Parts: sequence; structure tokens; C-alpha cells
Amino acid sequence: MPRLPRLNLIDIPQHIVQVGHNNLPCFFDEEDYQFYLDSLRNASDQYQVDIHAYVLLPNMIQIIATPRVPDGISSMMQSLGRRYVQFVNHRYRRSGTLWAGRYKSSLIDSDAYLLTCYRYVESRPIYLGLSDSMSDYCWSSFLHHANLVRNNLIKDHRLYMELGSNPAARADAYRELFRYRFDRRLLEYIAETIKLGQILGGDVFKDKIEQISNQRVRPLKRGRPRKSVVKAVSDESITDGPEKDGQHAKTAADSSEVVKDGVSRKGSISLEAGL
Repeated sequence: MPRLPRLNLIDIPQHIVQVGHNNLPCFFDEEDYQFYLDSLRNASDQYQVDIHAYVLLPNMIQIIATPRVPDGISSMMQSLGRRYVQFVNHRYRRSGTLWAGRYKSSLIDSDAYLLTCYRYVESRPIYLGLSDSMSDYCWSSFLHHANLVRNNLIKDHRLYMELGSNPAARADAYRELFRYRFDRRLLEYIAETIKLGQILGGDVFKDKIEQISNQRVRPLKRGRPRKSVVKAVSDESITDGPEKDGQHAKTAADSSEVVKDGVSRKGSISLEAGL
């Protein structure tokens, strides 16, 4: 399935993923991780992007961020990628690319999925066997959200702030979100939206994005439509007019929504390769 056009809309959070070339490591020691975070802070300030959550893995980065100006995220990621690659190439006397092409991104329906994406991103070290505890992994934003370390890179989103009236209360409520395992279908749904550059949200949110961007955000179905379907649609358009045809398209789009947000108390953990 082809990727949809990349959307960079202000004030709408995005889930950003960038992977190492051939899944090879991008970070080799603590100085590399720290340089990347320092560069991310500088680039996010320069291009007016709010960083809400992140994780740095040996061969990948994942970030939840909201741009405050047009093309803020694309400009930030371009600047950040160039600066970090120059640093690594100079430090390790190497040349060539470090990343597997451009970053991937997905718009997030905040009210339905934002804190779920926080959990998805910050729990990667556990799911990938890099740490026994999220509190022990220092290259993610979990320590900030759990009120263990103050991180000046993070700009808290409204939904996180609404978890409690003070930092301790917010941290307690946030930790509570991690008591239950992800439903396997939800893990796969988040990974799929990133892989294909699709929107993480329901039909109402997708309708809103299509109106704002004036672009299609739903993937087209594969293959040619069956002759009977084509004939039926043609007959409807002749007898009932364009309004009926529009209703038919909306019904088809609605039927594609099969995954809902939420966590299962009995769900099993399923790891997506890399995501």
C-alpha cells in the first residue's frame, strides 16, 4: 500500500520515527545520545516545535511533537538529522548516510490517542528487552513524566497537565496508565499508521484533517472495483444524483474503521519489528 502525502499541520501532534540505515545502530555511547538530545532541544526551539515525549533506541528514535509554525517538524528533523550525521561521521571517522531515508510520521487524534502514544513510545525499551524497568532507561521522557527527573526538553501537553493539579499527582496518574498491557491490535494499529504514514484517529478526526489540508488522508482500496459494483454505483448516480454517491463513499470510509483506542487488562504484548 503506497504512503499518503506527508502532512505538516500546526497545533496537531505527530508521532515521528526515524530508523538507522539497514537497522544498524545510530548511537554508540552515552555522548552520542546526549549530543542528539542537545541538538533536538536546539532544533525544536529554533523551529518552534513542542516536544512532548521521546525515546532514543540504539538504532531508532521516536518522538511525539506538536509544530507551532508551518513545516516546523520537517525543518526540525532536517536540521537535526544533518547535524547529528555530521557529528557521528566526524567522531568515528566515517562517511555516508546514517538514517534509512527520511523520517516517518503520523498525525495523532490527541483526545483519543495522545497519552496512548506516550506509553507506546516510552515503553519501547521494555518491549525490546533493553531494560527491565522504564525508570532505569535514561534515554526516554518517562523519567520526566513520572516526576523523577526534570527535563527541560519536554513541553507538557494539555492532556498530560490535566492528569493532576500538581507534578506528584500527574506522575501518579501517569504511572497508573502503565499498569495494564497494550492490546495486541492497538500495538499493531499504531505501528501500521507510522509505517504507512496514515492518521492515528477516527473518522471524525480524519474528516477534519481532510478539510484543513484539502488532501485525501484515507488510503484507496487495492485493485479494480468489481464490474457489478461499478454498474451499481453508476446506476445510483443516474437515478439518485450526486448526494447518494457521496453517501456511498462515506459509508465505505466508515466501514474501514475497525480498531478503537484503549488498553486491555488481559492483552498480550506483541512487538513490531523496529516499531
